[in-house]
Amino acid sequence: MTEDNRRFYEESVKPLIHERFGAYESRIAVGISGEGSDCFGYDDEISRDHDFGTGVCLWLTDEDMQVVGKELGEAYDELVEMKERSFLTERLKERRGVMTIHDFYSNILRIDCNTKDCVMTEKQWLSLDHSCLATAVNGEVFRDDPGQFMHFRSLLQNYYPERVWRIRIAEKMHEYSSALQVNYQRCMGRGDTVSAEICRIKGMTAAMELYFLLKRRYMPYYKWAYRALTDLDKSGAFTARIDELANLHSDKEPWEGTKYRPNRPNLKDRIVGVAEDIGYDISEMLKDTGLIARINPYLEADVDTVLS
Repeated sequence: MTEDNRRFYEESVKPLIHERFGAYESRIAVGISGEGSDCFGYDDEISRDHDFGTGVCLWLTDEDMQVVGKELGEAYDELVEMKERSFLTERLKERRGVMTIHDFYSNILRIDCNTKDCVMTEKQWLSLDHSCLATAVNGEVFRDDPGQFMHFRSLLQNYYPERVWRIRIAEKMHEYSSALQVNYQRCMGRGDTVSAEICRIKGMTAAMELYFLLKRRYMPYYKWAYRALTDLDKSGAFTARIDELANLHSDKEPWEGTKYRPNRPNLKDRIVGVAEDIGYDISEMLKDTGLIARINPYLEADVDTVLS
């Protein structure tokens, strides 16, 4: 779909800007980025049942928006209406077209972004969700002569500051251990398979987030998280463990006649075994990045080490 958007820019939008807004041609950033599976390159026949169509984003500074934004927006909208088979829904029209650089990033990240000075506070970094950051840096920029749009984009692409990165990793290590290495077994020891299933999903999600964190990539919206993981995990080994965990379900049989012991995993339960394997994989990645000195599959044990 990105190819269709680029073709629309090259054949229609670019000539429009050159002919009618030539004085601003070198000041308008253009591309396809933000919300939507097409911006991630994940659109398929199923995803095209909603918010799907051909269009581009035109990013202006606040100053240029005051001068030329309204006229440029109207001209772009007319161009879209004239295009055959654009398929733009009303919601998608809000995500495409003319907007300020400030509003684009601020609306996605849900904070007041200082795009002019290109800075973010630690408090702002800590308030952000991985998925909104993935959305803010996806897609492709076709042109940005002034560089203000790309400058802020690069700030985000350079990933979390070190301290924020460590805090995020420690949070997910605790979440993984709590949900899948401790509370899952507690729930199964009580015969509570509903709560155990919640633990399994929470732990699986935390494991995926940890993988992305340690690879310094933002995990996208949950619907596309596994798809992105398959792209990021070149060997496929970690992805295979996640896939197995996703297809397992809480089974009371391995717990019959087995008493819960906090320091002794019940490896008769395959979920427990996979959880230990994933813990080992994550711990190995932590060691490889220099965050810990030795491998320990029980991630909670190294939370303080990562934070220190």
